[in-house]
Amino acid sequence: MPKEQDSHVDNSRRKILTAAAAVASQMVLPIFAGVDPKTASAATRTKMDIDRFVADCIEANTDNDSQAAVLEVLTRAVHTPNAVLAAVGEPSKAGITVLHRSKTLTIFSAVWTPQMNLMPHNHLMWANIGIYTGREDNLLWRKSPDNIEAYSAKALFESDAAALPVDAIHSVTNPLLRFTGGIHIYGGDFFDTTRTQWNAETLAEEPSDGAVIRNIFERENERMQQRNQS
Repeated sequence: MPKEQDSHVDNSRRKILTAAAAVASQMVLPIFAGVDPKTASAATRTKMDIDRFVADCIEANTDNDSQAAVLEVLTRAVHTPNAVLAAVGEPSKAGITVLHRSKTLTIFSAVWTPQMNLMPHNHLMWANIGIYTGREDNLLWRKSPDNIEAYSAKALFESDAAALPVDAIHSVTNPLLRFTGGIHIYGGDFFDTTRTQWNAETLAEEPSDGAVIRNIFERENERMQQRNQS
């Protein structure tokens, strides 16, 4: 074949390949609308599917050992803490975001402000806790002849998950100068159960329930706001 014809064929092939690439790019890009195609696959993998997570917890809660089965689901979730953080949002204030509530299972994301403390309290139901950002220090208490006494402690770091039995009493501290966030799961209706808390200074018994806990979080936000303004 003459060189002129060979050059003409090469140019034609290049035009065809260029046109095909343009068509392909128009077909692919709309699938990732608003997302850089180079990072689209990674982005979709790094955000936890909350609906799927809740559904998995509900199914696990039907197991004979429901707490252990739900803990397994929670452990898998917080093993990739950034995916949980992407799903629930970067913490900016103390609060509870309910993901599921029923008579047999409560799931919520709880955020502690920097150096927030929560007095000793019980749940009267099993509890699983998984940390997706920050750190949560748990001081464990037990009944004593006089009242309650501290006997053990456990620090939960990012990606950690732990189980508390039905009769557990614990107090919680965020020792960090930044927010701590965790997924908390309870084997019952956390917000419709009258429980007990103990005064942080005197250890006097006081009633507690979901409304009391919410008020504590609201007061903590007020304290943080005042501290930031001073």
